[in-house]
Amino acid sequence: MIDEQTEDKPKGRSSFWKELPILVIVAVLVAVVVRAFVLQTFYIPSPSMEHTLDINDRVLVNKLVYDFRSPHRGEIIVFEAPAEWRSNPDGEDFIKRVIGVAGDHIVCCDAQQRITVNGHPLDEPYIYTVNGVRDPAADQEFDVTVPAGRLWVMGDHRSASGDSLEHWKQSQDIKVSTISEDAVVGRAFTVFWPFGRAKWLTVPDTFEGVPGPNG
Repeated sequence: MIDEQTEDKPKGRSSFWKELPILVIVAVLVAVVVRAFVLQTFYIPSPSMEHTLDINDRVLVNKLVYDFRSPHRGEIIVFEAPAEWRSNPDGEDFIKRVIGVAGDHIVCCDAQQRITVNGHPLDEPYIYTVNGVRDPAADQEFDVTVPAGRLWVMGDHRSASGDSLEHWKQSQDIKVSTISEDAVVGRAFTVFWPFGRAKWLTVPDTFEGVPGPNG
């Protein structure tokens, strides 16, 4: 009489080793698909978003969210920089905060030196501060309306950011100064490295009170 349990054990081990390469291939394919279409990690190479994001922070970016909606004010986005913004002609990914979306009227500044969006002043606690000294919301007055399909973006470290305002000062061209929604790679939603700086990148409350472009 054959002991069925004894016979099953070597068959199970053999089956596992035969299936292992398939499992590894599937896992690799899933990882590739996730990275290509859903999530991707990015590291921060510059001080333009300090201290929301510091140099060498690692962020996780949702690449799928903007397939279903447009970016919202206050979100931190990764985008392919326009040619006029690049130092590398082969292309660069930038990370900035969305300040205004299509149709928004953005003005600097009100009596309290705050940027206003559609008449609503932004209180921006995330703006770079060191030794009690805070960057100004903007170092130059401006009055712009964001074109359809485009975004006005700024770094949180305003004095060290090549952003929409910087390119507006150079060109006075609103198309050059804004980025296309089509250039957006995704939304940065968390810092995951280093562990001591891990946090969610939420939309600041100040943006909740911004009315639509038509009031």
